[in-house]
Amino acid sequence: MSKLILTSEVSGLGSAGDVVEVKNGYARNYLIPQGFAVAWSRGGEKQIESIKAARAARELATLEEAQALKARLEESPIRLTVKAGREGRLFGSVKTSAIADAVAAAGLGSIDKRAIELGSAVKSTGRYDATVRLREDVVATLAIEVVAAR
Repeated sequence: MSKLILTSEVSGLGSAGDVVEVKNGYARNYLIPQGFAVAWSRGGEKQIESIKAARAARELATLEEAQALKARLEESPIRLTVKAGREGRLFGSVKTSAIADAVAAAGLGSIDKRAIELGSAVKSTGRYDATVRLREDVVATLAIEVVAAR
């Protein structure tokens, strides 16, 4: 087992700044190369406070603001226009940064692209659901409508 400090949120594992123990292969092959975690050490333990402070700064200030943003995000779908072929297959896939930009362009507020989780890769036109973690205790379900550019 490897002891790690998470540098960003990982679904089912923890939030940034958490110290977790995972299997060696998961740490060596996924978490550390992707930049989601660093190896735990006594010196690294000092980083935990700065990581948690940065996470707190990114989080919405109050619970009421987060719940208001959740209500705005859930009331209507976000429309994304992307290049697609005849069958509706996209040239590439929709990234979380494109979703965050579409939310901001729709005037719903700004959200961090790292807070958006897609259930599966968006590689064709249609309707998808994504979860947006606004705070640890507030999660919104965002409807995304992917349409082909004409």
